[in-house]
Amino acid sequence: MRLAALGPVTLPLSALKPAAAKCDPATFRIVLDVGHTAQSEGAISARNVAEFTFNLRLARLIEERLKAEGFTETRLLLTEGKARPSLFKRVAAANNLHADLLMSIHHDSVPNKMLEDWEFEGKKSHFSDRFSGYSVFVSRDNPDFKTSLRFAELVAGEMKAQGLHYAEQYSQAIMGRYQHPLLNKDTGVYSNDELIVLRRTAMPAILLEAGSIINRDEEREMDSPERQNLISSSVASAVKEFCEPRWALLGPP
Repeated sequence: MRLAALGPVTLPLSALKPAAAKCDPATFRIVLDVGHTAQSEGAISARNVAEFTFNLRLARLIEERLKAEGFTETRLLLTEGKARPSLFKRVAAANNLHADLLMSIHHDSVPNKMLEDWEFEGKKSHFSDRFSGYSVFVSRDNPDFKTSLRFAELVAGEMKAQGLHYAEQYSQAIMGRYQHPLLNKDTGVYSNDELIVLRRTAMPAILLEAGSIINRDEEREMDSPERQNLISSSVASAVKEFCEPRWALLGPP
């Protein structure tokens, strides 16, 4: 492991306020967890690019943006090894860093039963153009679920404000065991209590599926500097909003 630097419910506003009443950007520590590893690369895109490649690139851009905004304690978290052991490594590393927030960065695919065959540049591949969009996940088993949810709401809200739409399929029965409760049908925040990186961390944590790389059109968009900059600026805006004391004292306007 090395450090460089996972049906709609109505919730009361009190559940959406962060616990902290003050945030100093110079000392506020955000851990950006790069989903998957070089040895266990996650999903494979429609054009045969590993998810880990997309995750690392976006995480580095978000790190750069946050530091430029004054959040100099931002840390990029990279782990090595196979999938499940690496999950426990990243949780331990994040806890040892005494982070204030954790964001795990991923790019989406679909269950294998939904994949279709095609060829790209002479190589066999798979795609599904059926679904697209971002999604944000929280775990009700996180020790600070309320703050996790508030941060998730802010990130999803910023993504929506930039004209992006969320992936609606996770609320549908067709997803089978991948179906999850939709906590906010307006912005696309879901609950997933099985994600180790959200359940076992000592700090508020969210998982962002930035977009679908198995969808051929959206993969091209996710590969563009324009979309990457849009997402990184959305995250930075959400973090700044989270750290504004009025959110803790007064709640959202």
